[in-house]
Amino acid sequence: MRRFFSLTLTLALVCVAGFGLDWSALALADQAPLGAQIFELHCAGCHIHGGNIVRRNKTLKLKALQRNGMNNLTAISEIVSNGKGNMSAYQDRLTEAEIQSVAAYMLEQAEQGWK
Repeated sequence: MRRFFSLTLTLALVCVAGFGLDWSALALADQAPLGAQIFELHCAGCHIHGGNIVRRNKTLKLKALQRNGMNNLTAISEIVSNGKGNMSAYQDRLTEAEIQSVAAYMLEQAEQGWK
């Protein structure tokens, strides 16, 4: 009987201690925007910080997007879906919702200067 109470008390203390932990790191991971996650996984290899390691004048910076007529969600989604030149198409790898999400993320980052 004494062992039962010891186990029960230990379990209760562990549960109470768990409530006092800072779970914010886990919460932040769950709240990370889908577009940012997709960008890091599929795009950042060539477009780190909005740049372009393959074609320097085809960056994701706002001025370059404006110059190339790519400063809207439709145009960005089209390029992500179908690719162009050296850029791969992602319509076979991403859902339409994921494409829209990453396009929105890229446009938002461009408007904020990729900070």
